[in-house]
Amino acid sequence: MSKRRLIALERIFKNGVINFGRNIWIAIAAIAMMAITLTILLFAVVANATFSHTINEITSHIDVSVYLKDSVTEPQRDKLIGQLKAVENVKSIEYISKNEALKTYVKQNTDNPDLLAAISETVNPLPASLNIKPNEPNDLQSIKKFLDKPEIAALQSDPTSYSGDRKAAIDKITRATKFFQEAGVIGIIVFIIISMLIIFNTIRMAIFNRRDELVIMRLLGATPWYIRGPFIVETVLYGVVAALISLGVCWTLFAVASQTLEASSFGLLDIGYSSQYFSDHLWQILTIQISIGIIIGAASSALATRRYLKLNN
Repeated sequence: MSKRRLIALERIFKNGVINFGRNIWIAIAAIAMMAITLTILLFAVVANATFSHTINEITSHIDVSVYLKDSVTEPQRDKLIGQLKAVENVKSIEYISKNEALKTYVKQNTDNPDLLAAISETVNPLPASLNIKPNEPNDLQSIKKFLDKPEIAALQSDPTSYSGDRKAAIDKITRATKFFQEAGVIGIIVFIIISMLIIFNTIRMAIFNRRDELVIMRLLGATPWYIRGPFIVETVLYGVVAALISLGVCWTLFAVASQTLEASSFGLLDIGYSSQYFSDHLWQILTIQISIGIIIGAASSALATRRYLKLNN
């Protein structure tokens, strides 16, 4: 790059910074709207990561319990385990004997003497079972299809348990996550459009206020890029400032929330994990925020200058 071009770029950047300081009061609305847009985007990203974490935590405990009749022999049990291992989506199988089931039941009901007394008066009524861990907890059709076969159902003392409560919780969280993702995308698009319109009008006002100066620059031989450049630099600075404001607001909110909320979660949003995710990905978030702010600012300015600077005439 020639020295002349370097000098031109330096002057473009310098003039853009000067314009930013000179038009700061006019640009406050644009910066504020961009900051709101980037804040919504940041919260959407963190919330999506938090919901995914919550789903993974719950799905790690999803299992399928197959209850066996007392008449099932050891060879029949081993054959059933072997067949289950060959079923698609089966990750592991744990055999729980009647005695182990009774010990677990007693441990879970230590605070309920009536239940313990009732079960102690009879022969162990709890069945042996197979605890199946799936690879994909949200797709249990292959396992269910196998367990519903008549010859396999004949070995079972009770209906198969598919961890219904936890599966229902996962479905609710998944639906909530999808809703928030869609609402977040729509909200971000709306605010991006509003931000671009405000920046567009801000640059239009700046062009109108400096029209005599721009005409003189053009008559003196300034190139279109030399005239447009400072406006683009100015709006790029809008994006950088808005990104920093957004990051500062989110940092403060997460810090306050994690310190003042007694519970670690707020509805489906795990505040503790959200704060940790934000801290762990701070530099990536900062880079993305600034990049998006720059793109919004530069694109808006390019459209405005192309529309209102008639530099080809």
